[in-house]
Amino acid sequence: MNPILVLPSEKYKESFLEALAEQDPGQMNPLEGESYKRFNGDFEAFLAYLSDEREGKNLLEGRVPQTVYWIIDGEKFIGRISIRHRLNEALMHIGGHVGYSIRPSERHKGYGSIALGLVLPKVHELGIEKALLTCLKTNEASRRIIEKNGGIFENEVTNDEGLVSLRFWVPTT
Repeated sequence: MNPILVLPSEKYKESFLEALAEQDPGQMNPLEGESYKRFNGDFEAFLAYLSDEREGKNLLEGRVPQTVYWIIDGEKFIGRISIRHRLNEALMHIGGHVGYSIRPSERHKGYGSIALGLVLPKVHELGIEKALLTCLKTNEASRRIIEKNGGIFENEVTNDEGLVSLRFWVPTT
């Protein structure tokens, strides 16, 4: 296992599409979050959308600039990890600076923890000393990933749908 982080690319299109096929459409955290919902089969337009997000262009209401990295091992798309360049009011409560998801067939193998460790220096490069990360209270695997990477628990919050999220601060150096 030797995962790396790369910007989304045509090179990994087939593996990305295979990963999407593994997703349960009803799950809370699809591979690309809101970006994933924008994918309609036009891969080139999807990559352009992710590039716009990175540059802060054509953002949907309530969105902030974010950089999406794909977690790649060999030539295989493992998942994604996203850095939100700044926080708005909603992200301060649920969402935070970093979000990640691993494709179902690759979960529980350590990729999430490695990817978070790889992305923290990139978060620091954006001038963020401590990153806010959140996870659902019921997501024990995500909690362990955050804690393994130095996450300090702050509190829990409940959203409008009654879901409880845990909030952690993670040093980026």
